[in-house]
Amino acid sequence: MNDAHILVIDDEENIRLALEDILTDEGYTVFTAEDGIEGLRLMDRYPVDVVLLDLWLPHRGGMEILEEIRAKDPSVEIVIISGHGTIETAVRAVKQGAFDFLEKPLSLEKVLTVVRNALRMRELQNENTRLRQRLYQEDEMIGTSPAMQVIRERIAQSAASDSRILILGENGTGKELVAREIHRRSRRASGPFVEVNCAAIPDTLLESELFGHEKGAFTGALSSRRGKFELAHNGTLFLDEVADMSLSAQAKVLRVLQELQFTRIGGERVITVDVRLIAATNKDLEGEVKAGRFREDLYYRLNVIPIYVPPLRERVEDIPSLIDYFLKKFTPPGETPKRISREGLTMLKEYPWPGNIRELKNFVERLCILSDEAEISPETIKEFLGEALHARTHSTVLDEYSHLPLGEARDAFEKRLIEKKLEEHDYNISRTAASLGIYPSNLHSKIKKFGIKIPK
Repeated sequence: MNDAHILVIDDEENIRLALEDILTDEGYTVFTAEDGIEGLRLMDRYPVDVVLLDLWLPHRGGMEILEEIRAKDPSVEIVIISGHGTIETAVRAVKQGAFDFLEKPLSLEKVLTVVRNALRMRELQNENTRLRQRLYQEDEMIGTSPAMQVIRERIAQSAASDSRILILGENGTGKELVAREIHRRSRRASGPFVEVNCAAIPDTLLESELFGHEKGAFTGALSSRRGKFELAHNGTLFLDEVADMSLSAQAKVLRVLQELQFTRIGGERVITVDVRLIAATNKDLEGEVKAGRFREDLYYRLNVIPIYVPPLRERVEDIPSLIDYFLKKFTPPGETPKRISREGLTMLKEYPWPGNIRELKNFVERLCILSDEAEISPETIKEFLGEALHARTHSTVLDEYSHLPLGEARDAFEKRLIEKKLEEHDYNISRTAASLGIYPSNLHSKIKKFGIKIPK
């Protein structure tokens, strides 16, 4: 891990210079600071793997700085530099999370050994995190249909590069799985995979989520926080539902893609990152560009390598494999997985699956839990599909407006309702207004507002 970043915080210039020399000779990138305040500022600006921290510092003591570093980035390994009179404090620092301590006068050989061990520990912790992420990763990419073969070929062609990728497809088709597979097969596989669901974060918080913020940058910012771009350093950042970003956030993302540099909200220091960006959306981005809701320049920055993930209805031949996978996934250890009857499987292949693989997964899980049959009959399939259709019917009305902001959704619904009532009452304004519970003058205003055409 000779590309590691080491931060030395010590008020003695000769110690800083000596440590910088030997660590630089080993191939590490070294930053130095004469006090904890400057050290924390450097951590805000640059990624750091290991900190060599003197306990006796001007302005603020080493123990206080230790706590701030741990709060800022718990994954950073901290090695305490201790004089003879601070051994007891150094031991206390180790108990509070420091990796080890070095006693002055420093043995340069011991310094290199401890730094190597700290870096090895950090790498082991990162690997442990990645294994846990892989363990709890949603699912695997299942299917041998022509459409899936095209996706696998595109992944194989693009994974090794750092080119940006735009994944297109409906909700529930498995766009995140494609992004994770690209990351897993890339040279960044040992680095972090950081996901941001742009649709799930309010506009007011999205920029803070992406770029981080400094303490006091806004109400509620009680401490500094690293954003997703920083957390994804040397790895992959996956922006899901990218079309739901505000134009302001889009402009900042575009700037970061151009320069790979940014500042936190409320901050002044420029932070440099090395991140591969993968974006995904269920919307027609070209249409969003034409409507002025998505920046054209950002669209072309993201759409270097497009990957289309088809809906399940376009890869029906993969349904048996997916069902088999989910049946095994939801079977308790030691039990035999259930089977689907041939007639039941035919019914499932004919169902349109509007929720795609996510809906299929939930359906199979429900079968595994609620059905006592070893071989699930067509009658059971029909019963459960009927429940799914019933639930879908109830949600269809809202689905039409779910992608719109509240104001636009309200106007769209109001316009549609007025058009329906006008048609029901042969475009008679008085009767239509009475059925809606409003005055005719109010109805005239709404007809004008929404541009509703009245037949002559």
